[in-house]
This record gives sequence, structure tokens and C-alpha cells, in this order.
Amino acid sequence: MATSQSLFTETVWMLGAAAIAAPIFKRLGLGTVLGYLAGGVIIGPVLQRITNGEEVLHVAELGIVFLLFMIGLELKPARLWTMRKDIFGLGLAQVAVTGAILVPLAYLGGVGNWSAAVIAGSGLALSSTAFAMQILDDSGDVNTRYGQRSFSMLLFQDIAIVPLLALVSILGGGVEEATTSDMLTSAALALLVVALMIAAGRYVLTPVFQIIAATGAREVMIVAALFLVIGSAMAMQMVGLSMAMGAFLAGVMLAESSYRHELEADIEPFRGVFLSIFFIAVGLSLELDVVYENLLLIVIAVPVLIAVKAAVIYGLCRISGSAHDEAVRIAALLPQGGEFGFVMFSTAAAAGVLSNAIASVLIAVVTLSMVATPLCVRLAERLTSRQEGHEEMEEDFDGADADVLMVGFSRFGQIAAQILLASGRDVTIIDYSAERIRQASAFGFHIYFGDGTRKEVLVAAGIEKAKIVAVCTQKREITDRVIDVVQENFPRAHIYARSYDRGHTLALRQRGVEYELRETLESGLAFGKETLIALGTGEDEATAITDDIRRRDAKRLEIQAVEGIMAGSDMLHTHPVSPEPLMRPKRNRFDPTVKVTGKDMA
Repeated sequence: MATSQSLFTETVWMLGAAAIAAPIFKRLGLGTVLGYLAGGVIIGPVLQRITNGEEVLHVAELGIVFLLFMIGLELKPARLWTMRKDIFGLGLAQVAVTGAILVPLAYLGGVGNWSAAVIAGSGLALSSTAFAMQILDDSGDVNTRYGQRSFSMLLFQDIAIVPLLALVSILGGGVEEATTSDMLTSAALALLVVALMIAAGRYVLTPVFQIIAATGAREVMIVAALFLVIGSAMAMQMVGLSMAMGAFLAGVMLAESSYRHELEADIEPFRGVFLSIFFIAVGLSLELDVVYENLLLIVIAVPVLIAVKAAVIYGLCRISGSAHDEAVRIAALLPQGGEFGFVMFSTAAAAGVLSNAIASVLIAVVTLSMVATPLCVRLAERLTSRQEGHEEMEEDFDGADADVLMVGFSRFGQIAAQILLASGRDVTIIDYSAERIRQASAFGFHIYFGDGTRKEVLVAAGIEKAKIVAVCTQKREITDRVIDVVQENFPRAHIYARSYDRGHTLALRQRGVEYELRETLESGLAFGKETLIALGTGEDEATAITDDIRRRDAKRLEIQAVEGIMAGSDMLHTHPVSPEPLMRPKRNRFDPTVKVTGKDMA
């Protein structure tokens, strides 16, 4: 009971710190990340309300897991393949060159023997995925060239943590009895798990989510999404790979799934909560007594670490093709130590490679370098031009910048989508019917499962970059709810909507919808025109009559918007005056003053 009460109390303190500190720091222009860190330091080392910072940090790493899953959702396998040079070229060079410089510096700094220096230098060469990606997300730079090159280096670092942890065991003498056969078996097992995850993503997950979606129970979809992310992370951890890598791989496998946007919207709240707790936990884990006792060493080590990593990253980016401003921004984003450094240094201390005191100092250096990161990023923004940094990459993510976001794939939407797609326009289509998605897939359409009445789904589907939001849902109440969400949260969005009936059309116009169309209007006009032709009316005359009715209908709507739904009824049955050959019509397209006669009613 005491334990549960303590957990509840600590949770309240962390949530309170996040709710108070983050808005204050955001208002000061310092960013929410620094606010979370400050909140953690205050409730931890300063007020001593939470003393188990390392335990909280371990749980809060789920925030990184969710973050990597969502990043994976944004990357198709084909897109990931195009990034291979940055991942295995730039990423490998960054870890190798930075480590080669930091290892001798660590030895000269007195961390211990050369084995200790290798672990210290290698661990400090890694950067923080959580900090960097959160900053990129806050600034909207994830999909820019600057953001993608930064992410490529971070992704390689996530891969590199596996051999680096193995190196800790080797230097600590923990693998003396391990045979080549054992190592090959472990590698084969890891590859098998990766292969199984890829196969599951391609052949199993989509049918499973179709079944879940068909139940209509949204909470089951959320539970399934959480199980997928955490289960994938755990599977990778069991074979010696990082949890973050497992979640990222699961996301990539679902990047082309119709359920991608719904999954992203479901996971987003958990990612935000756990990631904020992770940053708070970093502040909690800062040992002020260690900082005080080794103040001079830490004061020297933190700026040296930042300067060395920034210089190396800048140079490598310039060599590999980045412009000056882009290289500066990447260097300012990734000069800190990373969360995997906590794992490496703690493991090294347990293995006897590092002393406990040195491990604590290194963890303090990593923590303080994280604290400095938002300040480095702000400095880089002042020194560089933002225009170049926001230039989009040549190949954007699927649906991220589509010209049209279509909500609803009913009969009306299907016809409209065919016209848009035939013209070569990019269209992101979302629908909340699992059966409709299945049927559309059979005809070659690729649509996403998602509830268009939810702001998170619309954001995930790319509404902020869409030029037009086409609301093609069948039911009036659903259409109204979608438009409510769009107008409330995205007031600049251009809305084109399918209206249910004449009254709905008038209501949509009053709400400021840019364009609306009754589904039955054009089909009814076309049907009537073809019937006239079949009865012997000339095609030109039938077309003129149809056009006149269309114009008259538009005018009636203008009158009804002012005078009410019954206004303009005298225009319903008036015959249009047919134009003489090669002559203009004898009167305008309609005449509201013309009275309906008995002959007209015949």
C-alpha cells in the first residue's frame, strides 16, 4: 500500500512539474524540453520529492520507444532505402571520428585506463534521439533535409549501441567463455526476429487491424496499437537490440498501411506524456553533490564535449554536401551526450570498467550537455537563415504534403477522387469504414483508416499542408462534425464539402464553406438532359435548358440565403427562352419577375 501511495504521489509531482514548468519556459522562448528538465531538477535534487530518478528514467524510456515508432510511420521502406548513404555513411563517420577524438581526451581527463577511456569516449560520441527529435518536431523541421540528415545520424547511433554494449562486456571480461558459435547464434536470432517483424508487418498486421476496426471499438484499436509498439520493442530487446530500434522497425513496416494515420493519432498522446516524463527524469537523475564535488572537471568537460562534437558534425556535413547554414544547424542540434550514454556508463560501472564515481561524473556531463542543447539550437537559429533550413526534400512522405485531404470515400468521394488522381494530383484519403477500405483496395485505391472528426487524425493525415480539405462523408451530422473540427482548429483551411440537401447547402454557405455541392444536383440534371434527348429534343436545346436550370438553382440559393427556404419558388417551373440559331438569347438566363401561368404549370 505504501508503495502504491508513493507511486501516486510521485506521479502527481511529475505531472505538476510538467504542467507548470513547460508553459513558463515556452513563454520565455526557451522551449518545453528545457522546462521539463528544470522541473525535474526542482522536484528531485532540489526539493528531494523524488529520489529514484534512475527508476523513473527506465520507465520513461517508453517515450523514446513511442517516438521512434511514430518516426517509422513517416518513413516508407523505399524512403528509408534512399537515406542509406546518410545513415551508414554520415552516421558511421560521425560515431567513428567523434569517438576517435574523445577517447584520448577522456584518457587525459583522468577517467581511468585506456579501456575506461574507450567506453567514455564512445558513449559520449552518441547524441540524444529524444532531445533532437523533440526539437525538430517543435520547429516543424522533421521532414526537411536538415531534419532528415540529423535523423540519419541518430538512427545509426541507435544501431551502434548494440556493438558498443558488447564492447563493454568484452573489456569487462564478461565474455571470456563466449564461443564463436554463441555469438553467431545470437546474431542469427536477432536477424530472425527482424525478418519475422518484417513479414508480420507485410502480411499479418493489416488484416488484424481490419478485424479490430470492423468491431467499431476504438479503445480496442488503441490497446492493439500499444501492444504492437511495446511488444516490438520488447522482442528486439530480448535478442540484444535496442527497444527503440524495434519500435522504429514496426513503424516502418506499417508506413504503407491504411491504418497508419489512425495509429499515429492513437499513439501520439502516450508519446507526449512518456517523453515529457523522460525529460523530467533526466533532471531527477542529476546528482548535485557529484556536480559540486567535480565542478571544475564538469565545467571544462561539458563545453569541450559540445565543441568537439559540433566541430566534427559540421565538418562531416560540409564534406558530404550540406550547405553552411544546414551544417551549422545540424551541429547545434546533436552536440550533446545521449540517453544511451546513461545505459553504457551504468553497465560499464557494473562490469568494473568504470569506477562508480567516474560513471556518475560522465552521467552528469551528459545531463548538462542535454540542458545546453536548446540554447545551442536557438543560437544557431540566430546565426543562420531559416529559409534554407525549411526547404523540403525532393521526395516527401506519403500524404504529408498532398494537395487534397479527402475525408470520406463514399460514392461521391470515389468519383471526385478519380478526377483528382487522373490529373496527377496528390490526394490523401481517409475513411472510418474498414469494409470500404477493403473494397477500395481491391480496385487499386490506397486509402487510410481514420476518424475525420478527430483533430489528431487530421493532423497526422497532413491537413496543415493540404491546399484543400474535401469533406465527402455521407451523413450530414458527420459532415458537420468534420467541418466543426476543421474550422475550429485550422481556420485557414479551404473547405470543399458534399452537402446532404438544399437546407444543408444553405447551412454550409452560412458557415463560410468555400464550395459545396449537392450529390443529387448534377446527376439529376444529367439524367433529365438525357431523357429530353431520348424524347426527341435536340442536344443543343437540351444542354441550354439544363444550363438554365443550373443557373436558376444557383440564383434561388442566393435568394433563399436571405429570405428563407421557401423563397424563389416562382422560378421552379418557368420555361427558358430558347435562343435562335446564331443569335444571342432574347433575355437573361432567368427573370425573377416572370409569373407562373397555368400554361407554365402544364
